[in-house]
Amino acid sequence: MDTWRFDAIGTVWEIETSAPLGERERTAVSAVIDAFDAEWSRFRAGSLVSQIAGGGECPAPPDAVAMLELYREVSEATAGAVNPLAGGSLVALGYDPGYSLRAGVARQAPEDWTATLRWSDAALSLDAPAVIDVGAIGKGRLVDLVLAALSHVGGRIVVDAGGDLAVRGGGIRVGLEHPYDTSRAIGVVEVRDRALCASATTRRAWGDGLHHVIDARTGLPVRRWAATWALAPDAMLADATTTALFFDGGPAFAAARGLDWVRMSTDGRVEASTGFPGELFLLPGRPGGR
Repeated sequence: MDTWRFDAIGTVWEIETSAPLGERERTAVSAVIDAFDAEWSRFRAGSLVSQIAGGGECPAPPDAVAMLELYREVSEATAGAVNPLAGGSLVALGYDPGYSLRAGVARQAPEDWTATLRWSDAALSLDAPAVIDVGAIGKGRLVDLVLAALSHVGGRIVVDAGGDLAVRGGGIRVGLEHPYDTSRAIGVVEVRDRALCASATTRRAWGDGLHHVIDARTGLPVRRWAATWALAPDAMLADATTTALFFDGGPAFAAARGLDWVRMSTDGRVEASTGFPGELFLLPGRPGGR
């Protein structure tokens, strides 16, 4: 197997293929990533979402409906805790385009976000100033797009974007990294022709208890759960599920879709879906330490 490693959208990517990818395939992958970033990155001054941050309308990216309809489902499942306009909350806590990491006053995201953010196949618009952040599902969506760009490549393919990964044409065993000790795993699972996404509050963390997983209702980082993992047919849905699992409605959201998952609390306790297909080294409900 050959592995192509590179940096993009603030994380390390690894694409594993049976034979080295040619220049045409690598160029295609880079183009897919750059196009997505140019549409959805709130850190990129010229992106579509940055252009309408003060209010306004732009042509809809090709995946706007798919992504934002899934956001609507996750938002409803978590009683509003997940919200694509929580970008303003992250900016207020210092996770801004300049990475100032200087926290101000917590800012609640617009509660009725679907009245402010509108989308269709043709247009994406904001009726008032707001910061769109699709971090709850965006990286998973991009993993799917990269995998699709390599649809003509034979053999097993693994696309891994900093822990959000999708596998086609075979299977791999993946360790579930302990959020407080990266040299340990709390379990292992086989990922075969599907996706596994992970999220942890110890990643993209700064200051005193500040991290990127925000409760849109309060504008503050979540405190109860430290890490989540979810298996799904595609990475966008797996990514959405890992975000939902930081909140009370997460397990029901996953169960309604028949998805398997694991989550670990900040005190080291583990919960998992019934019949989770992997092996857990920390028994559900028992503390695993920090």
